[in-house]
Amino acid sequence: MTRRPGPAPLTPASSDVAAMLTQLGGVVLSLETVQTTVDLVTRLAATTISGTAGAGVSLVDARSHRTTAASDPLVAEADALQYVLGSGPCLSAWSEGTSIRIDDLATEVRWPAWTAAAGDLGVQSMLSVPLVTAGTSVGAMKVYSRHRQTYDDRAEEVLTLFAQQASVLLANMMTLSDARRLSSQLSDALHRRDVVGQAKGVLLARGAADEQSAFAMLVAASSRTGVKLHQVAAQLLASLTDRRSGSRSPD
Repeated sequence: MTRRPGPAPLTPASSDVAAMLTQLGGVVLSLETVQTTVDLVTRLAATTISGTAGAGVSLVDARSHRTTAASDPLVAEADALQYVLGSGPCLSAWSEGTSIRIDDLATEVRWPAWTAAAGDLGVQSMLSVPLVTAGTSVGAMKVYSRHRQTYDDRAEEVLTLFAQQASVLLANMMTLSDARRLSSQLSDALHRRDVVGQAKGVLLARGAADEQSAFAMLVAASSRTGVKLHQVAAQLLASLTDRRSGSRSPD
């Protein structure tokens, strides 16, 4: 097992790896392409790093862990073991922001429960590097092998390059997710305001003195029933619609 803060600067990536990264960098980000591109990064890592049985990307925070991409069932199973046990090399790569390499699981003394279970799956060596966005480690990218002594400094450099690309995509994904969530919240707020406004109009038509009085009636109904204000308004509008529909029904 080898652990260190990260690979020292090495020679530039070979032309084929550089070309792949350039291709990935040119992907136009959209709601549809983020996950697709993360999957592509994972597949490229699995096929580019010699001896790899499978590669994966995990997102981790203080409350949850999840594998967002896995090129082989072996990756998903080995990752799931770490999540269940609450410890393992990928979780350590995430929490400590450091690259972790295991040359031979049979001689690894850390994470004994995980190494024993992963060894039963057929994992014999692995490499994991952190995913860092805005200076914060948000997960890890990893490769697993069914052979011992599979990964070296060169493999670590290449996986780090893939992890950097994945980190950019994940950062953009988080930005998009935040934007979509804000947009949804604003849309919901506007819809609720419109519903309350329509309900006030109904109450005004039924004799409420003014908008303030109509709003007070809605608030009072909400307080009395324990139902949220916009839901009270929606129920009022729905009852009006039902009565109108009933008045048009044939005898």
